[in-house]
Amino acid sequence: MDLILWRHAEAEMLRPEDVAAGADPYPLDLERALTAKGERQAQRMAEWINRRIAASTRVLVSPARRTRQTAEALGRPYKVVASLAPGATVEDVLQAARWPDASEPVLIVGHQPTLGLVAAHLLAGLDEHWSVKKGAVWWLRHRVRDGLAEVTLQAVQAPDLL
Repeated sequence: MDLILWRHAEAEMLRPEDVAAGADPYPLDLERALTAKGERQAQRMAEWINRRIAASTRVLVSPARRTRQTAEALGRPYKVVASLAPGATVEDVLQAARWPDASEPVLIVGHQPTLGLVAAHLLAGLDEHWSVKKGAVWWLRHRVRDGLAEVTLQAVQAPDLL
């Protein structure tokens, strides 16, 4: 099974003046949009991804506006999954992806630090905050070889290198 982790591209910052003293910033955070640079990052990565993923790839996206905008650059259908919102856990991502048993590749468009935690967990068995750059993709593959399950890193690609 292939699991492709795509961090949303660069988004607007949440401005302190937008959040009243003591107000919950979470609803405003969900509405942050991509910047012009983020739109270019998403487009470049989408072109790279589209040349490589199977037509059967399921695309699962956080409900945040910036992740939906990033996914829209693919020009493919996607499903918004509430459990992939900012603050998602490693278990939330793996459950949504049906890791490692899904019959088709899965592309998750999500957030830091969750995606870095997923990569560290799957590749090294660690509970660490690995950094996934804005707009970047980490492509992981689960397979059974000689009776042993293993996870390999297929690619890491940042939009700035395209």
